[in-house]
Amino acid sequence: MNNQQYKNLWLIFTQAVTICLALLFVLRMISPNLFTQKDPNFIVKQSEEATDSSFTSSYRHAAKKAMPAVVNIFTSKNTPNNPHQKYLDDPTFRQFFGDQLDDLDNQSQPENSLGSGVIVSDKGLILTNNHVIAAADEIEVALPDGRKMSAKVVGTDPDTDLALIKVDAEHLPAITFASSDTLNVGDVVLAIGNPFGVGQTVTQGIVSALGRNHLGINIYENFIQTDASINPGNSGGALIDTEGNLVGVNSAIYSRSGGSMGIGFAIPATLAKQVIEQIVTKGNVTRGWIGIEAQDITPELAESFKLKEPQGALIAGVLSGGPADKAGLRAGDILLEIEGKRVTDSSSMLNLIAVLKPNKLATIKISRAEKLMSVPILIAKRPKPIASDDE
Repeated sequence: MNNQQYKNLWLIFTQAVTICLALLFVLRMISPNLFTQKDPNFIVKQSEEATDSSFTSSYRHAAKKAMPAVVNIFTSKNTPNNPHQKYLDDPTFRQFFGDQLDDLDNQSQPENSLGSGVIVSDKGLILTNNHVIAAADEIEVALPDGRKMSAKVVGTDPDTDLALIKVDAEHLPAITFASSDTLNVGDVVLAIGNPFGVGQTVTQGIVSALGRNHLGINIYENFIQTDASINPGNSGGALIDTEGNLVGVNSAIYSRSGGSMGIGFAIPATLAKQVIEQIVTKGNVTRGWIGIEAQDITPELAESFKLKEPQGALIAGVLSGGPADKAGLRAGDILLEIEGKRVTDSSSMLNLIAVLKPNKLATIKISRAEKLMSVPILIAKRPKPIASDDE
């Protein structure tokens, strides 16, 4: 090979190297990480598909079970015809007095309110608070599946603030009742409802107290207190346990601002079930009554009556001709037990007497002049209207 051939080969080699280097430069500019060596030990950890056992701290199954049975309730109350309607419809007046006429028009619009309810029967029976539907001319129920339908009142019980309404539908998802008697302070509960009309919402808390009374909300008070958030619009919604069963009906809140402050009250499911059964079978709620006026035993009264502890209810008055009068009870007697169940105060006395069946004999235990006595008494039907907390 002569010198000229060596020169030609060298020229070809240098040109090829130059082209390769240029190509590498262009590729590096386009993809900087193309020739970067990856660390073989770096592995992105992908979570495995979640199993049911990994959600032991979740209440999703309870919520999923109960949510289809909780409905939104919208009520409206029609207002009288506006005497200024002819001006409202006049385009000339609207041209000059638009804002003022809008104010008049707003005064003639129906008043709307909202609440929640719980389906208790697959045939369309819905439980809610009486105050949700008490003043309503029209009631509309919105189901979780998006259906809306009008509802009619089946029966109400203002004394416990419960009401039963019905929609024309069947095969609805009904709630499962739990025994609220098994609840304990500290148990986890979930509140389901429609707060402020934002839509179905679930909040979580615990049972803060049981047997709350003397709140001045209802005649018969035996509330479950919870710190699960309950806000306006939640009334009539469900309070459920961690199994998705109904333990209470959300009813009221203690609030200085109108919103939740961690103190909510629910009507026990056991009481709600009793009201439902009476409304369905009888059309109304019947309660026992003996015709007395009672007050709580204070420490001072307990000392004056020489009681070991301030428990029971002091009979302050007896209605002439009533069951208590006929049984021989008199003012100054202290009511200690009703059918073997302890009377702690006047509120518990109301609840114990209320569940007794009219026209049936019951035995009550009293203290009179420091002597214990058992007295049979014929229970009567509680009269209406109710003017005070008398029994």
